[in-house]
Amino acid sequence: MMPKQYDPSAGKRRTTGHGAPSGRAGAPKAGARSKGHRGWRPSDAEAAPAKRRWTSDDRKARAVGASGRTSRDERDGRPDWTPPAGKGGARPDRSTRSERPWSDRPARSERPARDERPRWEDRPARDDRPQRDDRPRWEHRAPRADRPRWEDRPARSERPDRDRPERPARIDRPSRAERPRWDDRPRRTEGRPQRDQRSWDRDDRPARSYDDRPARRYDDRGDRPQRTERYDRGPERTERPAFVEDVVLPRLEAEAVAADAGAGLSFADLGIGDRLTERLGDMGAVEPFPIQAATIPVVLEGRDVLGRGRTGSGKTIAFGAPLIERLVRLHREANPGGGRGRSMGRLPRAVILAPTRELAQQIDRTVQPLAKTVGLFTIAIVGGVPYQRQLTGLRRGVDIVIGTPGRIEDLVEKGELDLSEVKISVLDEADHMCDLGFLDAVQRILRLTPEGSQRLLFSATLDTAVEALVAEFLHDPSVHEVEGEDQASSTIEHRVLVSDAREKRRIITELVESADRAIVFTRTRAFADDVALVLEDAGIESASLHGDLNQAKRQRSLQRLERGAIRALVATDVAARGIHVDDIELVIQADMPDDHKTYMHRAGRTGRAGAHGVVVTIVAPGRRRRMEELLDKAGIVAQWQTAPRRDRGE
Repeated sequence: MMPKQYDPSAGKRRTTGHGAPSGRAGAPKAGARSKGHRGWRPSDAEAAPAKRRWTSDDRKARAVGASGRTSRDERDGRPDWTPPAGKGGARPDRSTRSERPWSDRPARSERPARDERPRWEDRPARDDRPQRDDRPRWEHRAPRADRPRWEDRPARSERPDRDRPERPARIDRPSRAERPRWDDRPRRTEGRPQRDQRSWDRDDRPARSYDDRPARRYDDRGDRPQRTERYDRGPERTERPAFVEDVVLPRLEAEAVAADAGAGLSFADLGIGDRLTERLGDMGAVEPFPIQAATIPVVLEGRDVLGRGRTGSGKTIAFGAPLIERLVRLHREANPGGGRGRSMGRLPRAVILAPTRELAQQIDRTVQPLAKTVGLFTIAIVGGVPYQRQLTGLRRGVDIVIGTPGRIEDLVEKGELDLSEVKISVLDEADHMCDLGFLDAVQRILRLTPEGSQRLLFSATLDTAVEALVAEFLHDPSVHEVEGEDQASSTIEHRVLVSDAREKRRIITELVESADRAIVFTRTRAFADDVALVLEDAGIESASLHGDLNQAKRQRSLQRLERGAIRALVATDVAARGIHVDDIELVIQADMPDDHKTYMHRAGRTGRAGAHGVVVTIVAPGRRRRMEELLDKAGIVAQWQTAPRRDRGE
């Protein structure tokens, strides 16, 4: 197919037979007929004549003129560039080009041709210059042998001296043998006064006399400032903090409770309501323990109570169940007509303080189902968790607040917690809170509660460490402890393994493998994580619990232990009083505790509710004496064994 040829007439405007545009859309429109109108456009007749186009003859004539190099004077037909009159006037008269100086130059035809100019070939050839061979060569120079040599110079000895004095030659000096010797000098003893021969016998010396000296006086110092006024030595020794020792404080006098005090009784017999009694039965508490049988009736009477019982003796129910029953009775007394009185945003009527987060949450898990049975609400206020959920619960209204002193005091300062209507205050593990430095915080919190409200203190080791709290806040308290709670009546077996520190991890792994569920206590957080990794490498499911973990991870570890998802929990002392898990068969103390109280609370994680348990403490040979003293203060007799050592190759 041939390509279409371009038609140059395709773009021209088509006209009709009368010379007018054909009426196409692209044809220009006629302008306005009025000449003064802005749209006026002249017609073809009035338009300016078309510009003259160059023809081929004009182009040829121009080409011939350019090649002929005619002078400017010979050119004719040049356009007249004189401006027309009325448009700026005539131009000034200029001289013609022929009168200008440049016209004096010779024409191009008069200049010498290129062939007449000197050429580079006319220069003398290079061969006419002196050649290199005409220059003197190095061979023409005199040979080195003809030059003066350094050997021809005169010797140094023949050179003239520089006016130096002549020194004697070495051979002219006297020999050493002819010089005077040092031993020819006169001895020190010759011509010098002799000293008396000194005797080393004390009896030969004259006795030293002190009578010749003036008596020393201390009252003639004049205006000198006293020694105490010269500088400040700081606080006296009595003001410095004393060294804290593991001292066994005397126990508070308490009313002994028989070990079989609760035999044959029920919680209903102690004064607990039917609904609470039924709920306790569902939780497995059918018959009260001795500490419960002794304290519940007294709490329901409204008296202040101090209860001491070993770990696992049921102290949480001993104050939790009567506290709920007491609040129900107080509500009925305040609303005899049967009004509910549980409005939105109501203030709490009871507060329970615990030293650790784990213990506070454990108390909440025990008290909460009992409180829901009678329509009461609880909330756990602990650190390490966001504020918002706790603030929302407080604003909706709660009846019982369970928490740690730090977070409770923080919310009080923020104005989110009001304790002005608290009727009952409970301190669980009161002595441990004092040991941790919470005494001032606990005192500030109790002072916010109404004066004369009921106060309850419970702990496993209740001694005079809480005497300041008892003296200020408890009025005529009733003190109870279970009779015969010693090692003879306990179900816990105590053992001590003496082992090298290098064998400690191997021994822990073997002990955990022999038990279904165990807890390992360490002193440091790093060692807790290390032991957990060692157990994981040995194929034993384990988890760690210490202060470096946030509250969610710590709670997750405890829940895994309760469900049986792990066999071992490696923890520091933060969990010594907060782990309430049944069926713990073995407690391993990888590091010896600091005091006898810590030992008792660690050991209390096993043997709960009369079950059998074993406590194994691993000590280094150099710490045996310290461990014996600690056991003696705790009143425990343990079985001592030396762990066998294994070779590295086994």
